[in-house]
Amino acid sequence: MRKWKRVDTAEGPRYRSSLAAHEAALVRNLVSSLIEMLADRESDSPTDELEELTGMKTGNSKPPEDDTMRRLLPDFYRPATEHPAGSRTAESLNAALRSLHEPAIIDAKRQAAQRLLDTLPSTGGKFELTEDDAHCWASAVNDVRLALGTMLEIGADGPDRLPAEHPMAGHLDVYQWLTVLQEYLVLGLMNSSHR
Repeated sequence: MRKWKRVDTAEGPRYRSSLAAHEAALVRNLVSSLIEMLADRESDSPTDELEELTGMKTGNSKPPEDDTMRRLLPDFYRPATEHPAGSRTAESLNAALRSLHEPAIIDAKRQAAQRLLDTLPSTGGKFELTEDDAHCWASAVNDVRLALGTMLEIGADGPDRLPAEHPMAGHLDVYQWLTVLQEYLVLGLMNSSHR
């Protein structure tokens, strides 16, 4: 992967980079898996009579049981202190907010991921993104990193390395590569906002 290069064109800024064929295939597989995970969560939503009458989409009121999906779709409200009435107030608020907003969040994540797939060079090589495409890439790569980081149990303190014989050592390398890809892209986007 090359660093992202911002180029000003008559149609607006463009972000250019290049991926090797194996890097493009890796990104495609990871992002496709993310889309499948989001689809599974969405299909798990209960049927709602109000949705059938009004067309207003509602989502799951319960948080995901899977740690990875819980990281991608966290609770909306976390009390700073223990509520005198107990945790039921926070649970009730989160259930209502999740039911109302989770469908739109899943849809936004899926759209960003699909846009990444649509602009990803199928066999690698040089490619160019519009600013909107670049924002979708940053969002989708972040979601993949969050999912992978949760699976690897990466916290604020690392790990930076795993022993070569560790079954997840290769996954950590992928996580770190995605971090660099995203960081360079975000720096390019930030640079354009300061011009």
